[in-house]
Amino acid sequence: MTDDRAVEVRIMRLPEAADLPLPQYQSALAAGLDLLAAVPAEAPMQIAPGARALIPTGFALALPAGSEGQIRPRSGLAIRHGITVLNTPGTIDADYRGELKIILVNLGTEPFVVRRGMRIAQLVVARVERVKLTEAPDLDATARASGGMGSTGIA
Repeated sequence: MTDDRAVEVRIMRLPEAADLPLPQYQSALAAGLDLLAAVPAEAPMQIAPGARALIPTGFALALPAGSEGQIRPRSGLAIRHGITVLNTPGTIDADYRGELKIILVNLGTEPFVVRRGMRIAQLVVARVERVKLTEAPDLDATARASGGMGSTGIA
């Protein structure tokens, strides 16, 4: 399926990803491109329960100005193994040109092995608004006011 509204993003394959496919959407309406682990085939990475690891993807991006890349967890890894992206969503700024690396954390009870080519996270590209902060002596009143951290309840 081709989308004429798609934003073009330049991607550079690094030598450690020579045999890996480009990140891709896994369904027609998926929001995120799946990112693969570019760990050496002969040296998978094990993440102990409670530990974290920096996983290379073997790719670098040139995101357009006015956009960001958001790194998000994969739901299957989260529910089955307790594996998530530690700083979710991780942000890739439009001026970053280094390799995408994913901080995975094991919140599960068993060690988790990251193998070459495993789908470990998702990349969502989103528009970003730049703001101009204007200092004010007060703010507009709202019904919620300063209520936060559960102030609206759970039901």
